[in-house]
Amino acid sequence: MWDMQNPTNDPAATGAFAFVADVPVRWSDMDAFGHINHARMVTLMEEARVEWLLSAGEQYAPLIKSAMIVTVEIRYQAQLRHEDSPLRISMWIKGFRSVDFTIGYEVRSAHADADSKPACVASTQMAVVDIEKQSLRRLTDTEKGYLSQWSRT
Repeated sequence: MWDMQNPTNDPAATGAFAFVADVPVRWSDMDAFGHINHARMVTLMEEARVEWLLSAGEQYAPLIKSAMIVTVEIRYQAQLRHEDSPLRISMWIKGFRSVDFTIGYEVRSAHADADSKPACVASTQMAVVDIEKQSLRRLTDTEKGYLSQWSRT
């Protein structure tokens, strides 16, 4: 069950994050050492990202349906375990160019102070694709406007 901290997408309510989601950690997300497995962290971030993109609304459906992952970068700064569940995954737009955009992430336990050092920082570069032509397409002005409103300054 998602607990969206920002149901109205109000930047003031999220501390300059575009979207904040509390994502539950499943027992299957753990590795043999009791930490959240690195590959499962990518899945947990994906769950938060998909929820954010789906919350954007119907006018941004072409952006959502055509976004394809290009790169994922993750830096772990502290351990996360099952007892840290749910994870608070905060996202924003790090930047965008003509055919791609990059989402930034901060991941910490939902029980941690909001200003605490994140246990994980990450980014995902997403390219937009014309699905029928199977080639990259340019972001529209409307899409650029949506992305720029969630860029951190």
